[in-house]
Amino acid sequence: MDNFKQKIRYNKLTRYLWISFLGVVLAIPLYIFTVEINFLNLYGALPAITVLENPKSDLTSELYASDGTVLGKYFRYNRSPVSYEEISQNLINALLATEDYQFEQHTGIYLTGIVRAFVLSVLLQQNKGGGSTLTQQLAKNLFKTRSEQYQGLLSKVPFIKTIIVKTKEWIVSIKLERAYTKKEIITMYLNTVAFGNNSYGIKVAAKTFFNTTPDALTVEQAALLVGILRAPTYYSPIKHSERALRRRNVVLAQLYKYHFINLATYNDLKQRPIELQYKVEDHNQGLAPYFRSAIRDFLLAWTKAHGYDLFEDGLKIYTTIDSRLQRHAEAVIAEYMPTLQKKFDQHWGQDNPWVDEEGKEIPDFIKKVAKKSDIYQQLLAEYGPDSVDIYMNTPMPTKLFSWEGEIDSLISPIDAIKYNKRLLHTGFMAMDPHAGHIKAWVGGINFQHFKYDHVMQGKRQPGSAFKPIVYAAAIDNGYSPCYEVIDAPVTFKVPTKAGTWTPKNTNGKYTGEKMTLRQAMGRSVNSITAYIIKQIGPELVVDYARRLGIKSPMNPVPALCLGSSDVSIYELTGAYSTFMNKGIWIEPLYIIRIEDKHGRVLQEFIPQKKEAINEETAWLMMYMLKGAIEENGTFRGLSKEMKENNGVCGKTGTTSNHSDGWCIGMTKDLCTGVWVGAENRSIHFKTLATGQGAVTARPIWEKFMLRLYADPAVTYKKGPLPEPEVPLDLPCMKSQANLPTSPDLAQTNEKINHSSPLDSIQNEILYSTDSLKDSANTDVNPDEIF
Repeated sequence: MDNFKQKIRYNKLTRYLWISFLGVVLAIPLYIFTVEINFLNLYGALPAITVLENPKSDLTSELYASDGTVLGKYFRYNRSPVSYEEISQNLINALLATEDYQFEQHTGIYLTGIVRAFVLSVLLQQNKGGGSTLTQQLAKNLFKTRSEQYQGLLSKVPFIKTIIVKTKEWIVSIKLERAYTKKEIITMYLNTVAFGNNSYGIKVAAKTFFNTTPDALTVEQAALLVGILRAPTYYSPIKHSERALRRRNVVLAQLYKYHFINLATYNDLKQRPIELQYKVEDHNQGLAPYFRSAIRDFLLAWTKAHGYDLFEDGLKIYTTIDSRLQRHAEAVIAEYMPTLQKKFDQHWGQDNPWVDEEGKEIPDFIKKVAKKSDIYQQLLAEYGPDSVDIYMNTPMPTKLFSWEGEIDSLISPIDAIKYNKRLLHTGFMAMDPHAGHIKAWVGGINFQHFKYDHVMQGKRQPGSAFKPIVYAAAIDNGYSPCYEVIDAPVTFKVPTKAGTWTPKNTNGKYTGEKMTLRQAMGRSVNSITAYIIKQIGPELVVDYARRLGIKSPMNPVPALCLGSSDVSIYELTGAYSTFMNKGIWIEPLYIIRIEDKHGRVLQEFIPQKKEAINEETAWLMMYMLKGAIEENGTFRGLSKEMKENNGVCGKTGTTSNHSDGWCIGMTKDLCTGVWVGAENRSIHFKTLATGQGAVTARPIWEKFMLRLYADPAVTYKKGPLPEPEVPLDLPCMKSQANLPTSPDLAQTNEKINHSSPLDSIQNEILYSTDSLKDSANTDVNPDEIF
């Protein structure tokens, strides 16, 4: 009887076990199926198959120079992809030995790991990892399977949530294994994983920690990077070097365990200290930071209009900048500006350089400009108007710019502003006048400390650098470079208290001598430029400025002849390039094309072109601009090295009180614009001899060109300026000039060779020149531009 009962109990138990087994066998696939279809939204969605086949991760967009050099990057997470062939085998070995030795055998998951993960993570609730294959880790990194967007109704239950998350990772891992090869999975993993210190992906990590590329990583370098992956902050070699060293040696031990290295190599490598070449990439560093920042707004607008994200879509932006010219430009400014700053500091000594038109210090100048500063606005918002002045005068840790290196200082915000206001700034742009391509762009002295761009964003009065536009308008309307004008006062009626305005020459005197327009422009004689604008009208000058690409607001007033309206380096350099380009204005171009992350061209950029002046006028203006040297003009101080076997021309400019120094220099294949000045116009050199453009700005251009000529890697060499095919004669030329080819050559010759007679007013002035030679103009606007 007892045996019978035992047999019944045994049969029941066996049946129960079989039913349970079959139930589990049926329940697991059913459970997986319900998770996969997100039954009743209990589990949350899985990534769609299209997403799995085209995974998307935030990729850095890269900016390339015309010679292929990477100028910089735009990113939220600094990540740049590499191919499998660009990855060191040392790194792959370290990764497999440490993270997933059975990677080549499994299909995304393996049972031993699952059981271990179930016990540790689910039953014991210990977040110690384990069980996750590389493919599972990739699934988690790529698709954020634990994020809110993939959560369902049961995700709020802690124990159940962990099971669901793991299940999803297993499902996604198997799908990834079916969609990609093992090499592709490893590559995607290394391209997406975070290494800490703003380094996402192996390419950026290798550059950040070792200043190398992924294919050049040594065994110990690879071991360190793989070791970091376990916990990038905890094992950071920057913050926790001892931990990082121990972790690196654990990876080396794994390499030895799985026979990737021998015992001797292991014993040798584990004794070595960690050697880093650590440097985190940021937007303040790298080549051409002002350029990268200046075109950022354009790129943001373009990507928005075309459905891309500049900071995560991995775009490749190819620019016109030549990295070699850019380096030379930045080097010249870093070499020259400290010397000029030293002269400026010696010039003013202990006196403050912010002065009014009479040379007297402006009261409360710093206090007034401080109220416009960002720090003042921040303190005002935080502490209110009653306390802001106290905090503005309270010393605080501050990093100050200096040419000797950054200064860590304990200084009040008001004194920091005072310190910075004494600094001179500069802007520089070089372009190919024929293609319109910008080749170099330096917007200031230090981007980290001074973000304001003085190439396109900054606009200042150009002074005499604007005169070629006045003369271009005149010559395009029948005047000849040989047209003679008396150096004598020219008076305008103006709606001011004085009622009239008579521009003075630089020295306040008039020679009473006849000069050709070429001589007058070369020597920058203000009275003759004033005479010309009085004849042709300021409205016509504004019209020609617009034709030549200047879009800044311009007042059609007599003072325009001396450069009274603000312009940018970008605009003025583009305008001068028109003279070298046979009268065709080309909008300065900075982007050639944009590609997506796969190399597909999204857009190619072609510069805008238009005929601004006729070809004859352009060649005549080139002849006029040569007067800066040949007519004993403002380029006469150029070195023999610069002028020998070389064609150069251009114009300098200096504004009222020497606030702004300009130089537009031209050679056969480059047109370069330079500006030098302080942030505020009331800060400047005391004298014309120290503050004029020929002294402050022109040396930067000359030094830049000499560096190019001395660099064998640069294609820009000395040579004559462009010449027309058929030379035309001008009676005032000391030697035969080369002027333009024209269908109406005979008519052009007749126009150019006809040296117009002086008008009656000029003839009357000629009879009384003796009284003019020593006469200073007493009716001068103090704001006059030289």
